[in-house]
Amino acid sequence: MAVYTKLNQNKIEEILSNYNLGKLESFEGIKEGIENTNYFLSVNKKKFILTVYEKRVKPKDLPFFSDLMSSLNKANFKCPAPILNNKNNTVTDFGGKKLMIVSFLEGKAKQNLSPANCKLIGLETAKMHELTKNLKLKRQNDLSVLSWRKLFDAVKDKCTNIHKDLPKLIEENLNDVEKNWPKNLPKGIIHADLFHDNIFFIQDKFSGVIDFYFSCEDYFAFEIAICFNALCFDGLKSNLSFNVTKAKSFIDGYTSVRKLTNEERESIKVLSQGAALRFLLTRVFDALNTVEGAIVKIKDPVEYLKRLDFHKNAKNYEDYFF
Repeated sequence: MAVYTKLNQNKIEEILSNYNLGKLESFEGIKEGIENTNYFLSVNKKKFILTVYEKRVKPKDLPFFSDLMSSLNKANFKCPAPILNNKNNTVTDFGGKKLMIVSFLEGKAKQNLSPANCKLIGLETAKMHELTKNLKLKRQNDLSVLSWRKLFDAVKDKCTNIHKDLPKLIEENLNDVEKNWPKNLPKGIIHADLFHDNIFFIQDKFSGVIDFYFSCEDYFAFEIAICFNALCFDGLKSNLSFNVTKAKSFIDGYTSVRKLTNEERESIKVLSQGAALRFLLTRVFDALNTVEGAIVKIKDPVEYLKRLDFHKNAKNYEDYFF
């Protein structure tokens, strides 16, 4: 989440005139995240999130995101619910941009996850996969392995400004990943961005998942690989280490709902290497293309170099969850 489009009270009240929610009591911009503009709203003693779509989000994809969240809500998976406007649509046009209002999800992100927290996240991730595998929704992954070479080409001339060895390291890992990427693994709709700040807890009880705007059809095991990168490394960026106990706990939770195939297990190494590369590339791109004046917290790409080093040197899935 972030703020690129700055809205005052009058503009937010104008937006709310398209909904039957009541009177605006307060609002506040949310600086976390990098993709869209987000505001917290208090309306008629209820809480909502207003999202104005920017940058990578394509207007044609918005019905997919809305339908996905609505479908998960109906199946009792905990996530924000899109709010219908006065035209019975979840997407509203305002000032030449598209926006959506969703229900507020109680809880907050935990930056220091315990193995027990990771087990819960694994379990809930598998529940989500079991629900999404039967949905008729379709959206290709615009940031799949097929896109990473093009993304690298867009940043390689400037990425030495971030780290002098970045072009060489990205090239080496990209060659490995493209050569060894698996085919025909089980797939369905994945969240594709399950980082700490998108997973909420109330104390140690899982309360839900937010920010579905990278959701797409891809390998379920790729989601696991993203989670390993996002949730299972401990320490400072210069001294990161992979926490096998957290990863094993995640897998224990996940496989209590959905079993992994042998092919998925054997692919964890390259999928994890690819997930690290994907987030390194997009973080490099965002760091080099910051919008002037935007209220946004840019995430450091360099911390992914240590992750890539671990994945490149891992032998097989036993190095992840024995």
